[in-house]
Amino acid sequence: MTKRGASGNRSALFLCLFHQEHQMTHTIFIDGEAGTTGLEIRQRLEGRADLEFISLTGDLRKDPAARREALNAADAVILCLPDEAAKEAVAMIDNTTTRVIDASTAFRVAEGWTYGFAEMDAGQRAAIAVSTRVSNPGCYPTGFIGLMRPLVKAGIVPASSFVTVNAVSGYSGGGKSMIAEFEGPDKDKALAFRAYGLNLHHKHVPEMTQHTGLANDVLFAPAVGTYRQGMLVEIPLQLSALPATSVEVIHGALVEAYAGQRFVEVADLETTEAMTGIDPEGLNGTNRMRLHVFGDRHGHQARLVALLDNLGKGASGAAVQNLNIMLGLDEATGLS
Repeated sequence: MTKRGASGNRSALFLCLFHQEHQMTHTIFIDGEAGTTGLEIRQRLEGRADLEFISLTGDLRKDPAARREALNAADAVILCLPDEAAKEAVAMIDNTTTRVIDASTAFRVAEGWTYGFAEMDAGQRAAIAVSTRVSNPGCYPTGFIGLMRPLVKAGIVPASSFVTVNAVSGYSGGGKSMIAEFEGPDKDKALAFRAYGLNLHHKHVPEMTQHTGLANDVLFAPAVGTYRQGMLVEIPLQLSALPATSVEVIHGALVEAYAGQRFVEVADLETTEAMTGIDPEGLNGTNRMRLHVFGDRHGHQARLVALLDNLGKGASGAAVQNLNIMLGLDEATGLS
């Protein structure tokens, strides 16, 4: 079977083909599909009649010639690799029509790359649709940007503000090594709750700052808990330190920003006010994100909280959503 842009001996590739007669199929290559995010993406795409997969088996996964052939043969490539390996993979692509989604942090603030958070702005979905290079957002940044960008854009939080974000994720966010630590023979030695990123140089800070429109680096305080997946991202605000605003104004800005969106929702104030806690696993297995605005009875303080699955809307779910948009498909395909 000849692939557009393919060259050389195709026997190096094991093709998993899913065909439906008279239906157009798109060829997909997941580079790094054996990793946590790659496995999750593949699971969400399996069985779709509109896709066919190029897979490298065994040692071919690390064979430069085989990878180059696969990268250039695919209609769309999803990179689930460390930053340097992702840059190397992009450099191998000389087929100008191959479309790339990168799940690493390598290109999230890079010129020429479109940020893959479709709900982020009114024109973001259209930008993703025409782009050949899309950077998949980080899990923590998805929650933070989802909460903060509309407020900066509306002038509710001045761009010059110094903003803090606290967050906790399930241990799957740390990849295979952390999963092994929490699920392996020594799992009983793992801390119930661990603060990390203590040097204040976390790799997510640049995208959190740039894509919200803030002028100053975000102060990011992440943590991991002894559960597999799911996350809470929280922004505390002193309302008296901001221009005249209220919990109602903040909530209204978020409602307006995400009106009509399928995967981002804003909880109503009555529901939020009645809550006594939020389960970080509450949206696991979905591509959804829910935003809450909590306020004190005097209207002096607020806590903005995003709930999402770090492996869903925070990673593989978002990648599938971006893939659907880039291929001109219903963006919810495979995500319901």
